[in-house]
Amino acid sequence: MGHSAAVWDYRAATEITKDWNGIDQIVLRTPRGASARVSLHGAQVTSWRNEQGEELLFTSSKAIFKAPKAIRGGIPVCFPQFGNCGSLEQHGFARNRMWTIDDNPPPLHANDSSGKSFIDLLLKSSEEDIKCWPHSFEFRLRVALSTDGDLSLISRVRNINGKPFSFSFAHHTYLLVSDISEIRIEGLETLDYLDNLFQKERFTEQGDAITFESEVDRVYLGSPNIIAVLDHERKRTFVIRKEGLPDVAVWNPWEKKSKAMVDFGDEEYKQMLCVDGAVIEKPVSLKPGEEWTGRLQLSVVPSSFCSDRLGLDRSGL
Repeated sequence: MGHSAAVWDYRAATEITKDWNGIDQIVLRTPRGASARVSLHGAQVTSWRNEQGEELLFTSSKAIFKAPKAIRGGIPVCFPQFGNCGSLEQHGFARNRMWTIDDNPPPLHANDSSGKSFIDLLLKSSEEDIKCWPHSFEFRLRVALSTDGDLSLISRVRNINGKPFSFSFAHHTYLLVSDISEIRIEGLETLDYLDNLFQKERFTEQGDAITFESEVDRVYLGSPNIIAVLDHERKRTFVIRKEGLPDVAVWNPWEKKSKAMVDFGDEEYKQMLCVDGAVIEKPVSLKPGEEWTGRLQLSVVPSSFCSDRLGLDRSGL
């Protein structure tokens, strides 16, 4: 992969270049000017821009772009665990490994590639991984940008082990917002959630939408496949569509936690919100040879677009 200069494939609008640490990254572009960047470090989406060139994902100004530290921002891949338990590093090891470009991926559904600029990435279990998580797997991730600028991530995990294994998972999506106190999430009302600020105690959401005035660290269970994040000040709405990802993690560290994180600015909590498509409460179990697929699609629409109509507009993935 030693590219001294950028290599263009005009058919796929895909450019392979290097970041300032010399790590390969892939830039996806649409004819209208939307773009996304994906690093081989963690298969992490580090940027997603709309047709006006505006960044839609948050990355901390203090993020550390050097292994073994995960990048604070973008969309890290949390696998084979979400959270912190056992001997594994927090949120698993996938976000801290170097992935490879998968030149010959098994076929996906025709809808997953038609009219899209995309890249297929691959992570296989290494000897180092097997020491802390003794299972053989292949993790394939397709990152795609549709002609209208929607970003989709399709994850496939295959068990190539001699015995079953289970895992939890999340696309830890850092959305860039104007002001956290002006944000509301619709689609999670009335759901049960596990509250990480109260030893994962189970509560039921009482509000007609989720708003923010202090630290939030929750996992909403059995959520609908369409969630809306409304940014009142920017008059735009992030629409999150998902399949195979029943849970939604919602996180904002607020002031005190922000000051405690070395790779996060003291005031940056005001401009970010994590809303993750995830599998947390009931981990995925795979027998030998079985494969799991999870899909996440992110789009942005004007907030004048009524949230009641979300299910009617371009429904499904």
